[in-house]
Amino acid sequence: MTPRASAWMLQSSSDLEAAKTLAQAGFHAHACYTASQAAEKALKALVVAAGLTPPYSHSLERLVDLLKAQGLATEAFEPLHLKALTRMNSQSRYPSADEAPADLFDANDSQQALTTAARVVEAASALLAG
Repeated sequence: MTPRASAWMLQSSSDLEAAKTLAQAGFHAHACYTASQAAEKALKALVVAAGLTPPYSHSLERLVDLLKAQGLATEAFEPLHLKALTRMNSQSRYPSADEAPADLFDANDSQQALTTAARVVEAASALLAG
């Protein structure tokens, strides 16, 4: 693994741990956002490892499609709820009409985000080690 890909993975792992801490403290909207960032950075580590510049995109599906186009085995990502985690990236940060994200996200949401993000980070780590 290149030092740059390693840096992306290190930050991904750090974001995942921060998301867990936020969820435990009851900051579920923040946990969802940070979990989505962990997954995004893990996928971007794979993009970097493939010799590409990561796109300016928060779409996890787009990143997986880019990796698949590079010939990387992306089967581990296909059963995951990446679209839901991608949506959490912006919905967990900005008010919608008169509702704050803090009122819209609960423990179930943050648990779903953490589970999906952890699976993305694990799969990316395995591919990088591979």
